Amino acid sequence: MQFMNILKNLPEIKGPLEKRLSFNVKLKWTLIVLVSFFILANVPLYGLAKNALERFQYLAIILGTDFGSIISLGIGPIVMASIILQLLVGSQIINIDTSTTEGKKFFQGIQKLMVFFFIIFEAMVYVLMKGLEAMPGFSTIVITQLCLGGLAIVFMNELVEKWGFGSGVSLFIAAGVGWRLFTGMFQFISIGGTNCLMDFSGTPCAGKILVLIQSIINQAPTEAFNAFAILAVTAIIFLAVVWAQSLKVEIPLSYDRLRGYGIRWPLAFFYASVIPVILTAALAANLQLFAGLVEGWLGHPTFLGTFSQGRAVAGFAFWISNVNILEAVITGSFRNIYIFQALSHILFYMTFSTIFAVFWVKTSGMDASSQAKNIMNSGLQIPGFRKDERVLESVLSRYIMPLTIMGGAAIGLLASGANLLGTLTSGTAILLAVMIIHQFYTNIAQQHAVDMHPAMKKMME
Repeated sequence: MQFMNILKNLPEIKGPLEKRLSFNVKLKWTLIVLVSFFILANVPLYGLAKNALERFQYLAIILGTDFGSIISLGIGPIVMASIILQLLVGSQIINIDTSTTEGKKFFQGIQKLMVFFFIIFEAMVYVLMKGLEAMPGFSTIVITQLCLGGLAIVFMNELVEKWGFGSGVSLFIAAGVGWRLFTGMFQFISIGGTNCLMDFSGTPCAGKILVLIQSIINQAPTEAFNAFAILAVTAIIFLAVVWAQSLKVEIPLSYDRLRGYGIRWPLAFFYASVIPVILTAALAANLQLFAGLVEGWLGHPTFLGTFSQGRAVAGFAFWISNVNILEAVITGSFRNIYIFQALSHILFYMTFSTIFAVFWVKTSGMDASSQAKNIMNSGLQIPGFRKDERVLESVLSRYIMPLTIMGGAAIGLLASGANLLGTLTSGTAILLAVMIIHQFYTNIAQQHAVDMHPAMKKMME
């Protein structure tokens, strides 16, 4: 009873009293959170002596963070709590009936409590293992700042879920990907910090579009082809993800009281949406990050991973990480071991994406039983079948679980394949960004087609 009281009294963002918020209200709060996220990402930690995590910046995009800032923890605690709780509930080690209102509240309460635990735990790990090394006597101050930044991310995520569009986790990932895509194309500051536009033919640029132009001017075919390949692969992945998003199975339904009228209930091929690959990518990023911290803390490599310039070159972290195979082929640096690394990377993503897809569907009310109840409550039924929830559930079961498994495996394959081909940023990140933006677009178009501004409505059509 005392534990239940703790769960009920956890701090939270109060939801709106209205059942349906207007488009303008949701847009306002989403923009406020987005601007706040970018501001916090540029607030450095006070008392930080050395940012050893800077070499893992390629992982920051998946964790929705910027290492060295006050929000260095990013969405890591939220994702880790979700992964562990889903595994515990999915394997029935913890028995929670998420189909009931009380069960959902209990699940959400435990998840939030676990998020708070991981905020403190990860903040201490980052500082005490010298990933974010504090100046002498400033360890407690740096840990406190990380905890405050972690709490800010949690409540901004909750604010978006209740007052904005989608979820904060998705918003932070999409924002980070968008920013890195822009800089990946047009970054004119070189690695050495020099403005390449001041000496375009001599100083190497970082943005791939500028690199392509510069390579053509300087008659460097290998560099030009490599830059063009990266841009082309990025565009192809965008198109492939958009096409894959359109795959779905439609179940015909009719109104029991209005004969002659019916709709089609769409079941997307990626039935569990982007959640499985978010969890898988975050799990891989956390494992690699932890392996790097252990190596730095102990001063020597372990079986978890050996790192060179921030990249895993051996150990478990190496086998779950990816290598840019296309670039390796173009530059002539390809090695046979990359084939086995690519296979293990694909296997890791496909396996865990499938597992998380199944667990997510079972714990989020997307299973056949819950969907059958929703359809029955809407006054719909399948033409030619008896109006019975059990009959409807049996029909939906033929589609939902196969779609969950196939969609989870397919999105894992698509994400890992994109990682291996090499893009302006992580292939997984691009996949996530496209699917998140498509999800935002679909939700906005369905829920706010009437009350949005005419100019915005025209743009959405």
